[in-house]
Amino acid sequence: MTHSAGIPDVVPAGRMAGRAQPVLALHPGLELRPWRADDAGALLGAARDPAIRRWNLFTVADTADARARIARMHERWRAETGAVWAVARPGGQATGLAGLNDIDLAGGTAEVVYWLLPGARGAGAAVRATRRLARWALDDLGLHRLRLCHSTANPASCRVAARAGFGYEGTQRGALLHADGWHDQHLHARLAGDPEECAGPVVPAGEVASG
Repeated sequence: MTHSAGIPDVVPAGRMAGRAQPVLALHPGLELRPWRADDAGALLGAARDPAIRRWNLFTVADTADARARIARMHERWRAETGAVWAVARPGGQATGLAGLNDIDLAGGTAEVVYWLLPGARGAGAAVRATRRLARWALDDLGLHRLRLCHSTANPASCRVAARAGFGYEGTQRGALLHADGWHDQHLHARLAGDPEECAGPVVPAGEVASG
């Protein structure tokens, strides 16, 4: 993003590339840590999971491709365009992913993404990871606005968004192309200073999320 003369960048260039990607503690017994080459099996497993494949729209051909994708995660950190963590127990293998895509340091924005492998679901890890990631992005990195988007056919992500402080802002028609066609998507966002959990209904009155 290019600002008009006199408007400073929200986050100065170099704030990410100039330091190592941190490990972020999650409680109980989890952390967000950088992906490692030996997490390739977890990434390959995620690409083969029907739910993750449906909602996250990514493919991994084999172990070598998974390792290459992990290497690109580290390249994106150094380029200050992405920040991706593995959800894992300390010393354990990755059981999920939480990260920021489309980081715009100058404009102060990014998009939150996440998924969990089947064995890690149902215990609130997605909410805890999204909250911790948002706290780091807004308070430590200094971004101003984070967005979280998902298909309207995926109401579970509405619940995660609300519990992590991402307020519903509207529905974007035909915004996501999935294997079964175009999906409308919900847009949620959280600004610096917003509370960590939203009050009120997850889905606005008059709109029903299918699934």
